[in-house]
Amino acid sequence: MVIKSSEYVISCVKKEQYPNKDNLPEFVFLGRSNVGKSSFINALTNRKNLAYTSSKPGKTLTLNFYFINKEFYFVDVPGYGYAQREMKQRMDFGKMIEEYLEKSDNLKKCFLIVDSRHNPTEDDILMYNYLKHFDIDVVVIATKCDKLPKTHQQKHFKNVCDALGITKDEAVLVSSETKQGIDKVHAIIEEYL
Repeated sequence: MVIKSSEYVISCVKKEQYPNKDNLPEFVFLGRSNVGKSSFINALTNRKNLAYTSSKPGKTLTLNFYFINKEFYFVDVPGYGYAQREMKQRMDFGKMIEEYLEKSDNLKKCFLIVDSRHNPTEDDILMYNYLKHFDIDVVVIATKCDKLPKTHQQKHFKNVCDALGITKDEAVLVSSETKQGIDKVHAIIEEYL
């Protein structure tokens, strides 16, 4: 699959604002704050600044919709687990994400992004179990593998899979920098189009 066009459409906080009135497929990106979601979206679309990246975690505050190839949407949601947010804001984010996951009729696949250098956090495991509980189709994306020595990548990848109780077929080892694994993710998306 080749992504030829990608554009930011809207930032939303509730279902009435979702832009997809044509019922086109949607692919959502979830992960902890500062795990590399925006960089991953930019790597998938081959754009440097489609999704805003920041060295300071917690910048995404809304559901951000991007229209891809004029045939489907990427949806970037706020990162979870950011301790410096107030409890009320974290609860509001949780409700906003939950509403999207449970009420979007167009959601085809969820990409749960974790850092390949570390074992999944308790929040990552809770999110994965939540998605499975609601029967939401999920693929785990283990990012930042370029920060690991090549000889350690598969060991770390196995640790991520084992911690989540999944096989390597249910995850992709990815680098937004070197584009490792990006073709595999494109192929997963293409299956749903």
